[in-house]
Amino acid sequence: QVQLVESGGGSVQSGGSLRLSCTASGYKGMPYCMGWFRQSPGKEREGVAIINSGGDTNYADSVWGRFTLSQDNAKNTLYLQMNSLQPEDTAVYYCATRVWGACSASWRAGGGMHYWGQGTQVTVSS
Repeated sequence: QVQLVESGGGSVQSGGSLRLSCTASGYKGMPYCMGWFRQSPGKEREGVAIINSGGDTNYADSVWGRFTLSQDNAKNTLYLQMNSLQPEDTAVYYCATRVWGACSASWRAGGGMHYWGQGTQVTVSS
């Protein structure tokens, strides 16, 4: 059973920073695709950033230049460094992984992932 453990959420003021962590377990080797997604009340789930097994990253246009993915392969942990946070970044952030196959073309709309964490709240005040 794949398990994802998230941490690092919290409340910050506009312009502040947070670092989210996600540690995956329950499968052998590195995942084919892993990333962060977010959802605000009344809105659909949105892909934030993903990384494939080759280390290639993709970011939502809304976070490009502000958010950065990184990995610690030995710890099977994915990080999301979030800088210059704005109120529109307020959401529940979910870690997710795909254990086989390439990252889905629909990832920006939250598609293609097999396992999900419980989410961590990020709140940005103006």
